Amino acid sequence: MDHKTRRILVVGQTPPPWGGQAVMIRQLLEHPPAGVALTHVRLAFSGNMDAIGKLRWRKLLHLGQVVFQILLARLRQRARVLYYPPAGAHRVPVYRDFVILGLTRWAFRQTVFHFHASGLSQIYARLNAPERWLFRQAYFHPDVAIQTSDANPPDGAFLRAGVVVTVPCGLPDEFPRFQAQVRSERAGGHVPRILFVGALYESKGVRVLMEAVRLLKAAGQEFTLDCVGCFESPVFEAEVRETLRAESLAACMAFPGVLTGDDKWRAYARADVFCLPSYFEAESFGLVNLEAMMFALPVVSTRWRGIPSVVRDGESGWLVPIQDAPALAEKLGRLLRDPELRGRMGEEGRRIYLDHFSLEAWRAGMTRALSLVFREERSET
Repeated sequence: MDHKTRRILVVGQTPPPWGGQAVMIRQLLEHPPAGVALTHVRLAFSGNMDAIGKLRWRKLLHLGQVVFQILLARLRQRARVLYYPPAGAHRVPVYRDFVILGLTRWAFRQTVFHFHASGLSQIYARLNAPERWLFRQAYFHPDVAIQTSDANPPDGAFLRAGVVVTVPCGLPDEFPRFQAQVRSERAGGHVPRILFVGALYESKGVRVLMEAVRLLKAAGQEFTLDCVGCFESPVFEAEVRETLRAESLAACMAFPGVLTGDDKWRAYARADVFCLPSYFEAESFGLVNLEAMMFALPVVSTRWRGIPSVVRDGESGWLVPIQDAPALAEKLGRLLRDPELRGRMGEEGRRIYLDHFSLEAWRAGMTRALSLVFREERSET
């Protein structure tokens, strides 16, 4: 295969902010698939999670810079393939894609869309006629569409992709470095700790989790809860803290903010149970659930989008319906009261991570997926 045909221009956000998509784009750059040379143009529209999806004047300036950098990189690096993570089900990122893809896709022979955010296909019906035309120009007919789970909306098929392939996320194993801390923290006789990690959005289930906490507290259950992440807005933060005060939950709930690197891994090591009651509009995989399984934590999450492809209900944790605080409280309570059950489900989750979601498994999947775009190019020539 010609060396030039194996060059790919990756356009995407890398941390900060520390969302799942940014983490996976960074991992792609640090652990590229075998035989592929990657060049990166960084999207930097949002410096933190509460700015994502919101229109800012600075973003408009950056938009022009990104288009210029993509075309310049195409000329200098001679990368014939564009790799791009499309927007999910929010209008502002979709409008961003209209500009970027509308002005740059023409310069590339092949396009790969990687759906780290899901639900793009569901926004089409809400667009007016001119917006639908722009949508089709920007998004239709990618050569390869990569989805993270078969349970997600069929975004690639809707866009009439040449090939649709599923590559579940995978992560390098951070657990061995913290194994001694885990053994010490999870020894018997302590008040069990629940952990939530993610953007503190209402649709990530923050209010639902707080209601479950209220129910557990009313039932006399002892526990603490750490909610790690950034609030979606000052208004939502104020509402959450008012609920804490009104329901007298401050003694059992803490909000340490965004944790990264080893600080984040130590939070997983301290925890006994992980909880993500998400119904987030663009959820595609729930990467934090996988991080918890890596740390042998039982997971309580929701039957939403790609999450059931990660968390095995009744084996590595439990899945509950979205926005169902009583069901969430019931499953959390069972785990809080039963250390042996926590240990058994946590170990099963770690086994599933090692067998199916390791860095090596993900890299092999990405190698196969990206090889398809070169196969498509050979068939055209």
